Amino acid sequence: MDPLLLLKAAILGVVEGLTEFLPVSSTGHLILAAELLDFHDARGKLFEIVIQSGAILAVVWEFRAKIGAVLAGAARDPLARRLLVNIAIAFVPLAALGMVFGKALKANLFNAPTVAAAFIIGGLVILWAERRAHAVRIDSVDEMTPLDALKVGVAQAFALIPGTSRSGATIIGGMLFGLSRKVATEFTFYLAIPTLGVATLYSLYKERELLSLDDLGIWVVGMVAAFVSAFACVRWLIRYVATHTFVPFAWYRIAFGVLVLLTAWSGLIHWAA
Repeated sequence: MDPLLLLKAAILGVVEGLTEFLPVSSTGHLILAAELLDFHDARGKLFEIVIQSGAILAVVWEFRAKIGAVLAGAARDPLARRLLVNIAIAFVPLAALGMVFGKALKANLFNAPTVAAAFIIGGLVILWAERRAHAVRIDSVDEMTPLDALKVGVAQAFALIPGTSRSGATIIGGMLFGLSRKVATEFTFYLAIPTLGVATLYSLYKERELLSLDDLGIWVVGMVAAFVSAFACVRWLIRYVATHTFVPFAWYRIAFGVLVLLTAWSGLIHWAA
């Protein structure tokens, strides 16, 4: 296996793991990183799908006790059943809209200017949301109703626009709908498991012709890098939200988006994909 290709796989895996659960858009970062690394062909796109599983496994491992208790107690525990139902409800909007508009969105919006614009707009939304008075109605995921879950699911659907950030949309959306910062973040982690899991399996099925054992090496390297970096990121984010706002991420998004637009307009970097 080409050592340079393995290095690219490791870099993209770290990018995926660090950005999947932060409100900065993993898709947007992967689009731009893959361009810079010249790994944005069909093989590279499939690789980006595969390494999502590393980030999913990081969440499953971090919350394994809670997930195990919910699955084991679903038959007899109303709170466990409620959480599973809420996750299913929140998953529906993005899944339904993705099935209908996914192909058109990928054909028209997966490009550097759109990603950069979404970065900037998303940053402004976070700044606006953080400056509003945050009235908390829900201090535990067990208190969420199906309507709360549906609202968060609608917010997550905005992540179909590349550069928006799935976790950013659900966390900020949840806070606007009355969830505490901790609950919005925790529910986002749970919702990531079916959302990313189903999306990964569906995409692998559609691109099954590209699957090759020759790429097993880069898949393993990318998945391990994504798992390790995502696990560290989840652990850090859980502690961070207890005492901090998302304002620094908002300014990062704005600065990053402006940088991409400037490099595109100046011709310093040719963003092809």
